[in-house]
Amino acid sequence: MEANKLRIADLLHGADYNPEQWLDHPDILARDIELMKEAHCNVVSMGMFSWSMLEPEEGNYQFEWLESVINNLYNNGIYTFLSTPSGARPHWLAKKYPEVLRVEKNRVRNLFGLRHNHCYTSPAYREKVAQINGELAKRFANHPGVLLWHLSNEYGGECHCPLCQEAFRNWLKQKYQTLDALNDAWWTTFWSHRYTSWDQIESPAPHGEMMLHGLNLDWYRFVSHQTLDFVKWEKDSVKSYNPELPVTINMMYYFYGINYFDTKDLIDIVSWDSYPVWHKAGTTDLEIGCDTAMMHDIMRSIKNEPFLLMESTPSMTNWQNVAKLKKPGMHMLSSMQAVAHGSNSVQYFQWRKSRGASEKFHGAVVDHYGKSDTRVFREVSELGQRLEGLTPLTKTCNQAQVAILFDWENRWAIDDMQGPRNIGMHYKETVQQHYKAFWKMGIPTDFVDMSCDISKYKVLVAPMMYLLRNGFEQKIKAFVEAGGTLITTYWSGIVNETDLCYLEGTPHGLMDVVGLRSEEIDGLFDGETNSASATTSSWLTQSESYTCSELCDLIIPSTAKTLMTYNEDFYTNQPALTVNSFGQGQAYYIATKFEDKFYDDFYAQVLEELGIKRPLDTALPEGIIITDREGYLFIQNFNREAVIIPALPTSCHLIDGDKDIHHDFTLNPFEVLIVHN
Repeated sequence: MEANKLRIADLLHGADYNPEQWLDHPDILARDIELMKEAHCNVVSMGMFSWSMLEPEEGNYQFEWLESVINNLYNNGIYTFLSTPSGARPHWLAKKYPEVLRVEKNRVRNLFGLRHNHCYTSPAYREKVAQINGELAKRFANHPGVLLWHLSNEYGGECHCPLCQEAFRNWLKQKYQTLDALNDAWWTTFWSHRYTSWDQIESPAPHGEMMLHGLNLDWYRFVSHQTLDFVKWEKDSVKSYNPELPVTINMMYYFYGINYFDTKDLIDIVSWDSYPVWHKAGTTDLEIGCDTAMMHDIMRSIKNEPFLLMESTPSMTNWQNVAKLKKPGMHMLSSMQAVAHGSNSVQYFQWRKSRGASEKFHGAVVDHYGKSDTRVFREVSELGQRLEGLTPLTKTCNQAQVAILFDWENRWAIDDMQGPRNIGMHYKETVQQHYKAFWKMGIPTDFVDMSCDISKYKVLVAPMMYLLRNGFEQKIKAFVEAGGTLITTYWSGIVNETDLCYLEGTPHGLMDVVGLRSEEIDGLFDGETNSASATTSSWLTQSESYTCSELCDLIIPSTAKTLMTYNEDFYTNQPALTVNSFGQGQAYYIATKFEDKFYDDFYAQVLEELGIKRPLDTALPEGIIITDREGYLFIQNFNREAVIIPALPTSCHLIDGDKDIHHDFTLNPFEVLIVHN
């Protein structure tokens, strides 16, 4: 969504703001506005945890304080993302309507407390949420200072109450129609678990059924569906007063419980909350940067539009194992990384530190000292000033010729399947290993799930495609036949959408596309390795072999050409990498989990053969990453020391700063340079 649809053309810069905590300190509220302007902030998020102040008693709405704050902000050039308050309900609601409190897997209902401790199915909760949302929308949906509805906060969690059990059964009835169909899909004859009436079905429980994989998978789907149905309920409750005011939900880091791709037609703008642990012992900032970059790209890919970085920390968190400070320069790097990957905002939790309760030590733009002469405030202000000069970026979005499959339902199924490695199949980490090779080369990548259209891409990377749904194998076949390049791997095409194993060979529906059949797969213990080497000097020409680990697929080629073979164990000289021509395209099959260097070399060669160019054909030092946002190149230094960068081509023009980029120049620790190519 273009920025002008938000009625503001600038990149957004701001924070979560909780003025209700300071209503008895009008001097602080006035000072906050002065400090926001000093920090070059133009937006705040408000209201997400304000229910008890907005409706202290049932039906008694107190909106005057909120209206006063919104007006004062707007009069000073600061806009509002207005949140609905459903993320934390007040005491009176839980006491009068106890059904709104969640029931855990052990079938025990929670007491009042924490956040998100509510049942998304509860009619009482839905009614109360719709009522306060409607009153807020009636009052503020057409306020010129309100840019966006921020629905609730970090939706998530599951409830096992009687209401949810009945809703689950109804969902299953709609999906399967008959008990026979459900029993067949879940393979309940095994262990004599056939259902003979719908009311026998219950959600998975630690003291009950946990080993029926079809049940577990459908429960994950139901929880995601029920959560998003609640999102729709909230959306409808505010949209009736101004259908043009967009809505978002702030998503979370690789969050397990919701299929985020299912939000693409539900919300107007994608946003997420990013809290990487920079400077973590045992890893590098480059590795952390890759992990964060992949999540940014997933968020952008959901709607193939710019997204919003709704939360980040300007300094540290208070809920991670160690509250590590960002080193000087890292705030600029981490924030500009989000913009590089398609964000049209940089926002923080939180604006001002609370005096008490659980987040009183969480990082904030304004700390308990309360003034602007701090390192954190200076870095936030510098970033805000820089963002003001990058307005043209809001009209751009990253363009990719490469798509990578990351499918939530496949992830659920892999984690639940029992074998071939119950000490970790590492689906997300495996996908990221492929992604990292493209990220290091500066090649833009989109992410897709099995519901997405893949026809527009030149390359599809589909690691560990264990579960096939939505006829995805037919999409792949058409993609390759039309000239696309597929790269898939071991443990693909194994089961259908209810986790039933395919018969007559795997990868199901794709054996002709990849030109082989998978016969067995060897699980390796942690620390155990094998290796593989190229069979021809024209492919991956290096003298050393590549180490592999975790899983080794034993495949039988039919029409596929073998490019690499294993070097050890009883499957020595059997294929480890193949390629097959199919229609106008080609399909590679990677039979094992290789070390990182393999993916670097492999994808560099594939892209060269396909004519897909890097944004800069310049050799760069280790730890220097280039991200291409539609011609704007973000040159990022993830090293803790300065690095010399070779002279850039004369076609590159510096966007901000004063470096001479056409001669060798220095990039300081965590520095980011933006050039237009």
